[in-house]
Amino acid sequence: MFSHPPTVYRPFMEGVYRVSAGLFRLGAQSVPWREDGQVEGHTFALDRDYARFVASKVAAHRRALHEYAGEAGLTPELREATLAFVARTLAAESGGVMTWDGRRFTNRALGWGADLGLRWGSVEGLTRFGAPLASLVAGVTPLTALDFLGLNAPEDLAVIARDPQEGRDWLAAAHVLSPQHWDPRDKLGRDFVAVHTPVAGSGPMNATAPRLVEAVITRGPFVRFAWGVAMSDRLDHHPVALPDEDRAGETRFDPNRAFLRVERQTLTGFPPAHGALFTIRPYVYPLRGAVATPEQARPLAAALRSMTPEQVAYKGLTPLLPDLLGWLDEQGTLKEPGGQAALHSGT
Repeated sequence: MFSHPPTVYRPFMEGVYRVSAGLFRLGAQSVPWREDGQVEGHTFALDRDYARFVASKVAAHRRALHEYAGEAGLTPELREATLAFVARTLAAESGGVMTWDGRRFTNRALGWGADLGLRWGSVEGLTRFGAPLASLVAGVTPLTALDFLGLNAPEDLAVIARDPQEGRDWLAAAHVLSPQHWDPRDKLGRDFVAVHTPVAGSGPMNATAPRLVEAVITRGPFVRFAWGVAMSDRLDHHPVALPDEDRAGETRFDPNRAFLRVERQTLTGFPPAHGALFTIRPYVYPLRGAVATPEQARPLAAALRSMTPEQVAYKGLTPLLPDLLGWLDEQGTLKEPGGQAALHSGT
């Protein structure tokens, strides 16, 4: 099954925190955040964390699916294009674990299959069978085709639509079961600018919204990354989910309990259907592993120092930053294996 370790991404290595589109052409441009500089062509990342994602998604689904998923003006054409892409791409990238014949999707890891009505989003004929991870989904019943496919993928799914006559765009569907301190219900039906206005420092990016949405729909697919430091490795941080240590008022920085959270996001356009699919896959690494050398500690410290106070607050780092920077500065001056002290380049 899916046994390879998750890819390690370090988007902070340029030493500056940016709020920008930051698009790399999927399948054509190398990703600088990978140490091997590999060109990525995949949409879905199926690795040994797969079971963890499914378990977290099922828990959110059972708790309150309506807080994580919904639709707003999703046309039948865009629904069909999106669901067909997700089903065939998951199957193609799963190494045979998942199959899709144009009507029925089967997952041999989770032990279930269903007939999917792509145009209207129906899920019918759900069957279950013995499989390595069948127990994870034993108590959950998917409500729609998007819900079913979303439970089979580690990535969260969102659909962007654009009116071909008026040019306005909006978030037409969301199945986001691993949100990082935001509520998908606040975004449904809203345009790109409204969706991103709460993001501190998003003004320059929002100013390019019409061109950016046009590029996403007609010139992709693309991949981009976002990152932050968290004090919990939980995947689901919906504002009304059960609280944990991340962004709790009494939580203080501890390098042994801190994590680097990186989101790998892909954008795939469907021009004839006037929309695009947006996927979000969180990667949560122990901070000591993600920042294992002075050469990694120094740019992270520089990137954090480049944040505005508003960005620090938006990322939930205000109470953590002094101790976090102190720890990174110590790591940045540790001796190299050859015995020479690393030069400290923090500001």
